[in-house]
Parts: sequence; structure tokens; C-alpha cells
Amino acid sequence: MGSEGYTQRMVQAFDSVSLTESFGLDPALRNWFVELDVDWVLKPLQFQLQSGSGYWLQEVVERWIRALIIIVASIDEELVTAGSGAPAAAQFVTTSVSTMLIFVDAIVQVHRKENLQVVLDMFICVCHASHMISSEAPSIFNEIGATLEREGNKLWEIILNMMKEVRTLAEEDDSWAIEIPRGGGEVHRNTRFIMDCVVSMMNARTSMKHSAPTDNTENLGGLIDGTIDYLKGLLFTKSESCSDQSLRYLFLLNNSYFVADVVFESSRSFIPDLWHLTLPPECKKYMDSYLDVSWGHVLSCIPKSRFPRLIRCWINTSSLAKFESAFHKMYQAQKFWKVPDPQLRGVLRKTITKRVISGYGDYLEEHPELEKYVGRQRSSLEVLKEMLGELFEG
Repeated sequence: MGSEGYTQRMVQAFDSVSLTESFGLDPALRNWFVELDVDWVLKPLQFQLQSGSGYWLQEVVERWIRALIIIVASIDEELVTAGSGAPAAAQFVTTSVSTMLIFVDAIVQVHRKENLQVVLDMFICVCHASHMISSEAPSIFNEIGATLEREGNKLWEIILNMMKEVRTLAEEDDSWAIEIPRGGGEVHRNTRFIMDCVVSMMNARTSMKHSAPTDNTENLGGLIDGTIDYLKGLLFTKSESCSDQSLRYLFLLNNSYFVADVVFESSRSFIPDLWHLTLPPECKKYMDSYLDVSWGHVLSCIPKSRFPRLIRCWINTSSLAKFESAFHKMYQAQKFWKVPDPQLRGVLRKTITKRVISGYGDYLEEHPELEKYVGRQRSSLEVLKEMLGELFEG
């Protein structure tokens, strides 16, 4: 198929048959598609597309992409001037491309949100093919370029509709209120799925920037940004169903961190040694809120007011018992909550330890008379620090 003069011979065969036959599929075109391993586009595809597995669809799309690029790449001045000349070459390529694009129309009819990646792959291919023809092919093939551009617009509309469907399904999912507490505040499955879609679109945009920069490249960027903003708003709204404010803010922290991490890694715009040293502002806000409503409550058991010595001793002893009770209650409630990212888990543990243990230690230094009570293993600094190091394993 790739040998010199092969395409010219196919054009000549196509032209010879066209001069003698006016009905049925051209044998030369059928042979051409067999050689390209896409003769299946000549058959009805609706049933296979509706019932085929994701793996099957990915495989046939890869074959379709490879064939379309080969067809478009065969268009050059030599093809026009050789053999039967420009009219035959234009007719052959036009018929080939038009037949290939039947597959796009079939995909339009049966698209599913799970197939976003294959639609993006087709979109990239069609935009690339259109760009190749408009910038490199002889003007006689302009009509083909216009056809490819129209099909690219169709695929873009499919992508928009698929992302609308993704948003609708996530928003109408009535399991958020159950899954947030059940999952211990971990990254929600809807967050993961939407970000999988975002990563696919980011990869597609990168590919298009390198091969076929068009207005659709910028449109894709807008869709990516809009999807991320939508997800952040959705997470905040769905978190309001959580009655435990500590769990709510931990959920928001986990999910917002996951979103930021995925975006940075996919865009390759982060420096590994620096990315986790400081939290993104949104994550910092949610972490502070989490600390205030959970461990801030524990620290509030330690009084700051000053009283006469005897009264202060009684108050301090009582406060120590309250602190100890609040600490263990908070620990038991949150021990099995989840922070799946090890970097974030480490930062959160360190921050809690610094705030709680430091505050508790300072309090004990100010009140040495409490040493005999703290000597008990249950409330020693080392034991409490060790307990905090066990949080969020899930």
C-alpha cells in the first residue's frame, strides 16, 4: 500500500471502472479500503456501534484514523499530474473521504459519555486532515477540506453534548449525601470521572496545538476551564448535604486537591519538587476551615483566662479532662476518614500535630502543676502525637 505509485494505480483503476460502470460500489475503491483495513465502513454500522465493547470501538477508531490520514497524505501534486490527471484524482479522493466520513455520522447517532476519548481522537484526526488539505494540498481538493471541516464541527458538537450529559448525570446523582460520609470524605467517583474527561480533553488540546491549530483548539480550552469551574461549584453544593462540618471540609479539601493535582500533572506546568510545598489557595482555605471546625474545637477546651491560684488549679484540672475527652472523641470520629493522596495526608497530619500538640504543650508548660495528671499514658504528648499520625488511613 505504501509503495511508490500505488495510489496513482488505484486512481487509474477507479477512473477506468467509472468510465464503464455507473452503478454499484467501485471495485477499485473497495480494494483500496480492504488495503487500508477499513472495508467495514462499507457496511451498516449501527448495530455494532450500539452493542460493541469499548475496546472494540477503540480498535476500529484507531484503524479509521490511520486510514483517513493515509488517504489525505496521498494527496499531492504527483497524484494530480500522474495517470488520469486531476479530475480522476479529485473524484477518487473525494469519494474515498466521503465514504470514510460515513463513520462520523454513525458515531453521531450512538455516542455515549463513556466514549469521549474515541470521539476526541476522531476530532483530532479530522481537524488534522482538514489542516493538511488546506495548507498543503492542491486547490482542486478544497471541497474535501470544506467537507472535513464540517465533519469536524459535527464531532465538536458531539463533544459538547457528551460533556453536558456528564454534568447532568453528576448533578442529578442522588447518592452524594450517602457516599460522602460512607467514603470518609475521600475523592468522589464523579470527581474522578469528570477529571478523566478533562484529562482526555487536555491531551487532545495539546495534540491539536502541535498538529492542527484551529479555533477549535481554543474552544476546547474553554470547555476544559468551564468543566473544571463547574466541578468545583458542584462539589461545594453537594458538600452542603453533609451534616458533619468537619467531614464536609475534608471532602472539599480532598476533592479540590485532586482536581488541582490532576490539572498540574496533565498540563506539565508544575515542578515536582515545589508543587507540594504549598497548597493551592482553594485547598488552603478548605484545610483552614476543616481545622477550625474540628481541632479548633478541641483546643477551645484549654482556657486562656487567669484566675486566683486555687480556682485556677481546679479550672485547669477540669479543662485538661475536657481537652482529653474532646481529643479522643475527635480522634475516634476521624480515625478512619480518608485522605488518599499521601502528600496531602502528610501535610494535614503535620498541620494538625503542630496546631494541637504545640498548643497543648504550651499549655502544660504554663501549668506545671498538671504534670502529675499528664503522666497518665492516655494524655501524654508522645501518645497524642502518635495517635494523630494514624489519622486518615481509611
